[in-house]
Amino acid sequence: MIAASDLKAGTVINLDGELHGIISAEHHAGAGKFGSMMFARVRNLRTGHMKELRYHPEDKLEDVELERREVEYLYTDGAEFHFMNPDTFEQISLPREAVGAHEKFLLPNTRVPVELHEGRIVSVAFPAAVELKVVTAPPGLREHDTAYKTIALENGTEVLAPQFIKEGDVVKIEVATGKYLERVRREGRKL
Repeated sequence: MIAASDLKAGTVINLDGELHGIISAEHHAGAGKFGSMMFARVRNLRTGHMKELRYHPEDKLEDVELERREVEYLYTDGAEFHFMNPDTFEQISLPREAVGAHEKFLLPNTRVPVELHEGRIVSVAFPAAVELKVVTAPPGLREHDTAYKTIALENGTEVLAPQFIKEGDVVKIEVATGKYLERVRREGRKL
């Protein structure tokens, strides 16, 4: 059990038999006869639905420890994403809602960390940034060095990137926003 005052982003709690991940938690001091309160935004790990909750700081909640494991993403059939445990070759599936908007960063045959509860995948633990190869990029404009251009990545998404980015480059993309961060320098290759 965990006190509501100890809630923080990343904590997983059990609410009415459903696992919820804490997105944000804030403490608001009360005044007069109104006591202080904890406000928490949570996401249902099975459905992806978000809601806001309010607790007294001394309220007790059931916290859940999740196991982290690396699995290989195989494919999606539209409704579910299918993964494989590389050690046992066991296939595990996860509903589309649980992956959410980050599904565009799942590339077949890549390894991704997942969080499990009682042997069942509850969420994909996406990294803060991913490296993707540039598939198409228009030529840069010399007179507009500070302007950005639209490039297409290997996962099918398009992002704005600096003029010097060209086809074949590998770029780092922020998962939360989908924005370009930097070009990845490969050893032995002069950029």
